[in-house]
Amino acid sequence: MSLSEAPPAGSRVAVTMTKWVAVPHWTFEAVVLGTDVHGDWLGLRAGTPMSRPGASYVAPTDQVVLVPPAGPELGRAWLATFHGEGGPLDAYVDMTTPPVWDGTVLRAVDLDLDVLRGPTGRVWVDDEDEFAEHRVTLGYPPEVCDLAVASCERVRALAEAGAAPYDGTAQGWLARL
Repeated sequence: MSLSEAPPAGSRVAVTMTKWVAVPHWTFEAVVLGTDVHGDWLGLRAGTPMSRPGASYVAPTDQVVLVPPAGPELGRAWLATFHGEGGPLDAYVDMTTPPVWDGTVLRAVDLDLDVLRGPTGRVWVDDEDEFAEHRVTLGYPPEVCDLAVASCERVRALAEAGAAPYDGTAQGWLARL
């Protein structure tokens, strides 16, 4: 299996996020639901535990995670999570290094910036202060900063416009879960 190929549908996988310089961040398990033009879709049921050093979280609703497909880095520097009905958000998109598959483990480096869409459709960027701090304290290279900012602007525009995959596409994948 190559670094860009998801395991087959039905496979259990681990999502492992780190911060810059391999500092552990969020990890959780999911199941591969399938692939479409938007990328690989992973599912996790309500009650799925997620953890990071010093914190834990339990998914309050079913969720699907979209892993972007192969292509230019700008189009791949994110991981999107779509919450099922009753979730605190409609979508939570982490700006990351382009995610890669390593067997049954999906790996990405979280670059702080997040695009969120609330249940009313309002879209905003979160953690800009954390990004500004980590640019200095963690020493993000200029090209990584540029990628994170450009990816954030691109994702925000798509989410605000309700363009795919922020157009309800995730609902079909939530139904499959």
